[in-house]
Amino acid sequence: MNEDRFSQYLEHIAEQARHSCRGMRKWKPFASMPEQYAGLNHVMEDLHKVERPLLTADQQEQINYTINQAIHSKKSVQITYYKDGHIVTGLGVITHVNYHQQLLYYIDDVFELNCNLPLNSIVDVRFN
Repeated sequence: MNEDRFSQYLEHIAEQARHSCRGMRKWKPFASMPEQYAGLNHVMEDLHKVERPLLTADQQEQINYTINQAIHSKKSVQITYYKDGHIVTGLGVITHVNYHQQLLYYIDDVFELNCNLPLNSIVDVRFN
């Protein structure tokens, strides 16, 4: 079995494990028309969404402290944030914070892009 087919096989096994009960799969055969398929995809995406986490004052203070340390040390950090119903994690170097606009600016480690995040969407910041 070549490497590509093996990785496809592992993905298939993982997908089966995630959906061991029939759940929403039983509705897939009814998605015969494109409109139904789009509607079912939308429902499936909504099932995986989570609510925005609420942070305590201590957590907010810890995040603020870590952001300040990261700005001064110019070290890479792991930034976890909430976006469109999902918790997303990214790596980067924080360049500065604009408190007037409530934005955190950082350089993405993967593509070295300048990015920004609203401060209220940040869930966690940790040194890498």
